[in-house]
Amino acid sequence: MIKIQTRNKISPVGLDLFERNEYEVAGEISGPDAVLLRSYKLPENEIDTTVKAIARAGAGVNNIPVDACTDRGIVVFNTPGANANSVKELVIAGLLLSSRRIHEGMNWVSAQSPDSNLSKNVEKEKSSFAGSEISGKKLGVVGLGAIGTLVANVAVDLGMDVYGYDPFITIVSAWGLSRRRKHCENLDQLIGICDYMTLHIPLIPDTENIINAEKLKLAKTGLRILNFSRGGLVDIAAVKTALEGGTISHYITDFPNPELLGVKGVMSIPHLGASTAEAEDNCAVMAAKQLQDFLEHGNITNSVNFPACSLESAGGVRLIIANKNIPNMLSQILAVLEDEGLNSGNMVNKHRNGIAYNIIDLSASSISSEAMNKLGAINGVVMTRQICR
Repeated sequence: MIKIQTRNKISPVGLDLFERNEYEVAGEISGPDAVLLRSYKLPENEIDTTVKAIARAGAGVNNIPVDACTDRGIVVFNTPGANANSVKELVIAGLLLSSRRIHEGMNWVSAQSPDSNLSKNVEKEKSSFAGSEISGKKLGVVGLGAIGTLVANVAVDLGMDVYGYDPFITIVSAWGLSRRRKHCENLDQLIGICDYMTLHIPLIPDTENIINAEKLKLAKTGLRILNFSRGGLVDIAAVKTALEGGTISHYITDFPNPELLGVKGVMSIPHLGASTAEAEDNCAVMAAKQLQDFLEHGNITNSVNFPACSLESAGGVRLIIANKNIPNMLSQILAVLEDEGLNSGNMVNKHRNGIAYNIIDLSASSISSEAMNKLGAINGVVMTRQICR
């Protein structure tokens, strides 16, 4: 029985993919094979020694100790693109809210007395909430992955002049972009010409505070910045100063910050980017399928710390082994198999960021514990597992 531990409320649409005669799924469970979570902050000391994989039903993995997991041979999955449409819709709402002063007008109406003068007062005061249209304005999209691509294409359809910047754009994303989007060579160029800028990049050391005082000096006066990716991408003190000085007119974010509460021009949304039933279902289904494929077949899709790797089954026992990507590792692994009289058939070896991952199909029905111990004892090996079918 394969054991899955859940650390958040996960959509039943995803959990139902785990056949109950093969899987045990629970929040409290001993010796789990995998952990499935959303935003739960998972410290390393809560990860059982039996855990082989952790799946995040969402894109960001800041709540998971990824480096420690890599050292322990634990594969960490996320679900990029599963909540893309949900976030895209909220970004478009942010564009419109910041341009048309909708929320200010609605708040004013809610504060009015419920009497016959309401219509007269509305006509008198509505000019106080006049805004501007987004059609014809320049939108800069920083990060052209699943979400950024959707935002860029919708903005083009809404009549915006869209500029994109992403030094790591994939071919898949490039194919999905509207041909009417213009390309910027760097962030400096984009921030200097756009009326709006929306961020859709991961929070990593290289992108932390990517929007800072130095960059904001280059901004077109009145720039509106939308951050529905991660709060740490923006230097809060620099944004506050830029708002007070008029360099930027609005900061719209899905990550409220105490330093910006009450600051004019700030619109804080309580992290609703993926808070739709559809997004939660999509993320849960993707996470569950990725865990199943890994636990049952050893295949890896959408891991943030291990290479993508898959192999169609050729029958027999399947050896899964991960090691540091250093010389002579594969030869040592194959030497152990040869000494044990195990003939390898199909195999695949992939590497990423110092980690190599191997799937090896063997003609035997199982691998002895002695052989598995020898493989695990090889200097540089971080994980071994056999899958018997």
